Amino acid sequence: MKAQHLSLSFGVEKIYDDCSFHFEAKDKVGIVGVNGAGKSTLFKVILGQQKLDDGEIELPSLRLGYLPQEIKIDKSNDDITVWQYIAAARPVDELQEQLNAEYEKLAKYPDSNAITERIVKLQDLIDSYDIANFDYELLKIIEKMHLQDLMDAPMKQLSGGQKSKVAFARVLFENAGLLLLDEPTNHLDVETKGFVANYLRNYRGMVMVISHDVEFLDTVTNKTLFLNKTTHKTTVYRGNYTYFRRQYAEEKAEQDKRITEQEREIKRIQEFVERARNAKRSNTALIKQGHVREKMLDRKLAELEVREQEYQKVEMNISPSKQSGKVPLEVQNLTFHYPGKAPLFEKLSFSLTRGEKFLIVGENGIGKSTLLKLIMGELTPDEGTIIPSQNTTIAYYAQELEILDERETILDNVKSYDFTDTEMRSILSNFLFRGDDVYKRVSVLSPGEKARVALCKILTKRTNVIILDEPTNHFDPETQKIIGENFKDYDGTIIMVSHNPSFAEQVGITRMLILPSHDPEKPALGIVKNYSHELLEYYYYLNSDLV
Repeated sequence: MKAQHLSLSFGVEKIYDDCSFHFEAKDKVGIVGVNGAGKSTLFKVILGQQKLDDGEIELPSLRLGYLPQEIKIDKSNDDITVWQYIAAARPVDELQEQLNAEYEKLAKYPDSNAITERIVKLQDLIDSYDIANFDYELLKIIEKMHLQDLMDAPMKQLSGGQKSKVAFARVLFENAGLLLLDEPTNHLDVETKGFVANYLRNYRGMVMVISHDVEFLDTVTNKTLFLNKTTHKTTVYRGNYTYFRRQYAEEKAEQDKRITEQEREIKRIQEFVERARNAKRSNTALIKQGHVREKMLDRKLAELEVREQEYQKVEMNISPSKQSGKVPLEVQNLTFHYPGKAPLFEKLSFSLTRGEKFLIVGENGIGKSTLLKLIMGELTPDEGTIIPSQNTTIAYYAQELEILDERETILDNVKSYDFTDTEMRSILSNFLFRGDDVYKRVSVLSPGEKARVALCKILTKRTNVIILDEPTNHFDPETQKIIGENFKDYDGTIIMVSHNPSFAEQVGITRMLILPSHDPEKPALGIVKNYSHELLEYYYYLNSDLV
């Protein structure tokens, strides 16, 4: 891949300014930069979905595989099975039929160059799908991503986490020459993430990945493309994310030092020029030197480097409006199953104490999000009861941001009787939505922006119980840290599903509910355990590729 002199603006907002870079065929590239720097836009440019103002990206003749940040399965695929959906990524049978048809035409018109060219292209495409290893690769991906039990399930029955895994499995199986992955670890459990990281590290083609998962980037990537929102330039670093951060910090420190010295020199020249301007007419020598220094000043100002901009951070205030009872929520003998499926829970019981931070862990599809929906009353249990205390109030941050109405504006989505529009706009500014931004429809926002709206919406309810389903998806590490520290200080009770161990540490988890694996070969740790860092690490160890 070779990018030359890329330039792009959206109105007055500049995204790329004469950017050039190139990568080799088997490079694994992390794409990094603050929100709004143009990471996802770059993927759209490569896919041909966004036109540049100037410049071009040269790609060899290869197929592109794309995993978007928001997984949306086309409704035409609702009734096909998971197996059919994944296998369709390599449409070898259809291509073989087309090839046979072309050979039949060639028999009638043996001198046709057009038919011969189509045959060559079709054969090359079929060969690129690696027919010899077709079944092996498909079964390996299905097994390692733990999708065996879903093979006969219709796509429309999958949970959000399952859809993400299936969509990812399809992209991996496609065997494309270039993979474009936008936040690929969202919704993945630790075991699946470990397999995917190893698979991508050894992938025969090129991989470009946008991710806020530092550990994942460090494992997979050998190069880092930094998109600088201040200068609108790009820089390639030969190393993973941690190397990039260290190198970038050193460069920024050196730059700050240079700029400070430049600013001091400019100030000295400005003071001299000012003295010369105020000098008496008789002091011709000083006036003459002043003219010389003015030209020097213009040159120094033109050479002055741009200091990196410090972008504003999310601010939160999440104090509940009233206190819950000592036991805000109790689950008694809960049993639930989906039609035609084995029970997800049988006789599950636990209770929460006021102010605790309760973490739920388990594999994808094991029932974590389902349990939260049962607590919220969105699903009805087969047996058992869920008992909130009299004063319990609950806000729910859904994994797929279902609490947002994409047809409405940001302001309409977060409106509350407890706040005037003016107060609400002030709150939204803390979530980085300022001015006329609040009138944008949610449908046009990026996944990260939607996540900020959803977070704002639940916090303005000022409830004493907050339920969080994968709250760190779409947030960069710095924002995750801010959110985690604020939730740690929250006076109410938190129930959280998360595959992010560092975020669990930041929130200050007190207990863990470990949903048992359906895999009989995996050891069971029990159900509810007092939280410790060692226990969480041990759980992730048991559910990693090391076992």
